Amino acid sequence: QVQLVESGGGLVQPGGSLRLSCAALGITGSISAMGWYRQAPGKQRELVARFNSGRTTNYAESVKGRFTLSKDNAKNTVYLQMNQLKPEDTAVYKCNVLPYYGSDYWGQGTQVTVSS
Repeated sequence: QVQLVESGGGLVQPGGSLRLSCAALGITGSISAMGWYRQAPGKQRELVARFNSGRTTNYAESVKGRFTLSKDNAKNTVYLQMNQLKPEDTAVYKCNVLPYYGSDYWGQGTQVTVSS
């Protein structure tokens, strides 16, 4: 059974930093894509950052230069380093993993709140 274990959310002041982690447990095959999405109240879910199968990384325009996605392939874990956080980054952040075969999986989500 696949389980995504997320951690690292919380409350931070504007300009601060947080690091999210997501470990994909129980994945038996190779991973095609893995990354983070977010959804703020009243808004649609949006891609934040994701590793793709072609060894490319996608970032939302709003986070480029501030957020960095990294990974540990041996642990099927991705990390999202978020710097220079802004109030508009406030959202529930959810991890997503897409195996090469089968459906994708979602984590439960972790709340990130940027407020003074």
